[in-house]
Amino acid sequence: MHNRSVKILIKKFAVLSIVFLGIAALVMVVIKTGFIPSFFSDKLPFVHSVSIAEIHCPLDKDGDGLDDLRDITAGAKEEVKRKPHYHSAYYQGGFPPDTEGVCTDVVWRAFRDAGYDLKAMVDEDIRNNLALYPRVNGKPDPNIDFRRVSNLIVFFRRHGLELTKEIIPSDKDNLYLWQAGDIVTFDFPHEHIAIISDKRRPDGVPYLLHNSGPVASESDQLLSWPSSITGHFRFPCF
Repeated sequence: MHNRSVKILIKKFAVLSIVFLGIAALVMVVIKTGFIPSFFSDKLPFVHSVSIAEIHCPLDKDGDGLDDLRDITAGAKEEVKRKPHYHSAYYQGGFPPDTEGVCTDVVWRAFRDAGYDLKAMVDEDIRNNLALYPRVNGKPDPNIDFRRVSNLIVFFRRHGLELTKEIIPSDKDNLYLWQAGDIVTFDFPHEHIAIISDKRRPDGVPYLLHNSGPVASESDQLLSWPSSITGHFRFPCF
């Protein structure tokens, strides 16, 4: 019995030692880099160690007291709360049900909440400038055109403010250019579009509001998305 008790104590000590070393290693990473892994930071009260000033948009399209950038951010956050399941499909009339969506649906729904009809704007721009939209291939389809990332890139380059694609953690001047409500797009093979959140990591890098499956989410993936950034836009342009 004595030997068995000793063995049990040794095993418990070994487990506690591994846990302690793991915690110590995580603390060292945080101290040296200021970065808290997203799987851990999402469970902690969020505190900014790098403070980034907010831009105040002078426009309020729907007159609800929220400027357009804040309204777009709030609309994207509502989409995250609704948790529509990622489902890619073609819909007659263009609009999927509220329980379904893909990355582009986060964008038009957020714009809708701010008073903008993104579908109507994209459809009109395609009709008037067909040659500028190669993805359409000369045949506009209002049922899907506004839900294609490549079409939205063309639209926002024409009607929004195009900003830096560079992200420098802890650099206030650089991160000031990445504001909540901005739009970011990513290249193939993981083509994607997302809205910048007002939540930031301790080093100032913002989270994304997007739908990459299984449901819409707010996550720390701006730097870790597996494709390069193709565009960073602000709409409306002011």
